[in-house]
Amino acid sequence: MTPRSALKFDLFAETSRKRKIDEMGDPLQVIAQHIDFTALARLVDGIIERSNARKGGRPAYPAEVMVRVMVLKRLYNLSDEQMEYQLLDRMSYQRFCLLQQSMNVPDRNTIWRFGERLGVDGATALLQGVDEQLHRHGYIARGGQSIDATLVPAPRQRMSNKERDQLGNGQKPDWSEAKARQKDTDATHTRKHDKSYFGYKLSVSVDHKHGFIRGVATGTASEHDGHHFDEVLDLRNTGKDVNADKAYTSAQRREMLAALGFNDGMQRKAGAGKPLSDCQKRRNHRIAKTRAKVEHVFAGIRHMGGKFVRTIGQVGASTVMTLMAACYNLKRLASFLENGIDPFFKSKPSKIQARLQAA
Repeated sequence: MTPRSALKFDLFAETSRKRKIDEMGDPLQVIAQHIDFTALARLVDGIIERSNARKGGRPAYPAEVMVRVMVLKRLYNLSDEQMEYQLLDRMSYQRFCLLQQSMNVPDRNTIWRFGERLGVDGATALLQGVDEQLHRHGYIARGGQSIDATLVPAPRQRMSNKERDQLGNGQKPDWSEAKARQKDTDATHTRKHDKSYFGYKLSVSVDHKHGFIRGVATGTASEHDGHHFDEVLDLRNTGKDVNADKAYTSAQRREMLAALGFNDGMQRKAGAGKPLSDCQKRRNHRIAKTRAKVEHVFAGIRHMGGKFVRTIGQVGASTVMTLMAACYNLKRLASFLENGIDPFFKSKPSKIQARLQAA
């Protein structure tokens, strides 16, 4: 007798699996349901030049499809090669990118070229587009803000001492054109907590009420944390508290915050021969509890497939880091809307509120 098998073959197996995924809950469909990708695609279309099929060559994929591909790539920090493979292999990825019925999917070269054309301007437009959707749903910046920077590693470069010396003196090493394209001469080295890092730095301001990124600036790893303070300071926040760690504190910065009407929430730093008083230590401890909001954001970015870049050069790294921030906000907004988080109280609506909304 032939042994029975748990395998069952059915012509409608794919439909059955899709229904099962819907029952379990597809996190990508939560994002697709709550984020207006059509509006984001219009912003991108207004910035980057798309190929014209009437002039010959393969027609371009719709802007919305490519925006969704770029978002998906950043949510899981995939390479162009892995992105192409997953689009061919995964049903949930195909559905999210509107490619279920398509005979072909964007290949690695198409994805790379779109990312290159997108650039920093396109990534910034997407970040601003998501911010507009935050405001549309009532999630304006409230409760004050915390400012901090995080290191974003890049692939380490293999160079001889002679090549490093030449670069340090502003000279170009004797590299072929192909080799020069693979060398990242913009990223820098730094040390933090007795560890060596190579790459770039992402500075952000995060609102205390909802935990969204409101300001973004990028630089290299060796730049001081406070270098981009003014650039990321969110002037639209309805709260006046500005929290930051001791790397940001300075008399000039405290005067600037006072002139702008903000409250100084920067931790104090002990000077040479001038230890902190007990009062200052307690103040630093209170500030640390509040500014933990920004650390939660960095942890969230790290969980999106890892906090590192595969690009070469400052422009590519800035594009990726800006997209990281946009995708973090996009994912968080979708989660808030899915769970009914009230923009004013940051909680699910009460039964009375729910009935009023339904009416």
